[in-house]
Amino acid sequence: MIKSIGNSEHYKWGSNCDGWHLLKTDRLSVIQEKMPAGTSEQLHYHTNAQQLFYILAGTATFILATDTLTLHKGESIHIEKGTKHCIANHSEMDLDFLVISEPKAHGDRTQV
Repeated sequence: MIKSIGNSEHYKWGSNCDGWHLLKTDRLSVIQEKMPAGTSEQLHYHTNAQQLFYILAGTATFILATDTLTLHKGESIHIEKGTKHCIANHSEMDLDFLVISEPKAHGDRTQV
């Protein structure tokens, strides 16, 4: 089946952010997300899941345990399980990205 945000399960999170489940299994999750300007999530980590974030449009700021990194369209970052992290959109434009988790990260999140 061809998947898009038009035919995928949608959910809201944070401050008016959107997510669409392009693939949702226990072993692998692929979500397309949109963060409006000025939004961010809370610092957290996953005990079991590793994640890859791929920026589709906009500029993302990643806060890691010891670093702050800026990613642009076409760039990605791998987050190992157990790594404290969060993503923020400090720009004035929407941020669109894919987050790929193995295994799924829903239910595997500890706030810091």
